[in-house]
Amino acid sequence: MQRCVWPGNDVLYIHYHDKEWGVPVYDDQKLFEFLILEGAQAGLSWITILRRREGYRRSFANFDAEKVARFDKRKIDSLLKDTGIIRNKLKVNGAVTNSKAFLKIQEEFGSFSKYQWGFVDGKPIQNKWVKKIPATTKVSDAFSKDLKARGFTFVGSTIMYAHMQAVGMVNDHLVKCFRHSQLKKAKG
Repeated sequence: MQRCVWPGNDVLYIHYHDKEWGVPVYDDQKLFEFLILEGAQAGLSWITILRRREGYRRSFANFDAEKVARFDKRKIDSLLKDTGIIRNKLKVNGAVTNSKAFLKIQEEFGSFSKYQWGFVDGKPIQNKWVKKIPATTKVSDAFSKDLKARGFTFVGSTIMYAHMQAVGMVNDHLVKCFRHSQLKKAKG
């Protein structure tokens, strides 16, 4: 059985690759989780974030956007001392800012999922990468630009393409990977 090369031999990474990465996600709370985690990843490896995922769940109210939007200075200061997350002031403040913008999109579109999936006409893009996967696409550029215009931070095109990959908006498993054909057959 062949898989994408990036998980290497790390058990946590392999599990994430085999069970989560690229699986279409339509649940707003789960989409919010990935937005927070992808923003935290900026400049770091994804495995660093995966190893702190439980810390993020605990510290960010199990990714309840309404609760995160109410985080005040005292709560943010306590998060900056929390070793279970990335203690970067800009990223923590960005998560709170993004939660407020997230709620506005939910209000405008009925759900964040409806808004987000609109960038790919509601179904995953089925790519056929053999070796190299791009870091950005025209779709991630447009998604990023729109999020920034709506007040989001830590949503550059590279971050948003990683988000799109994680939540299955694109099937970026290499064609030789066993997950590529499984996800191609799956209904979005």
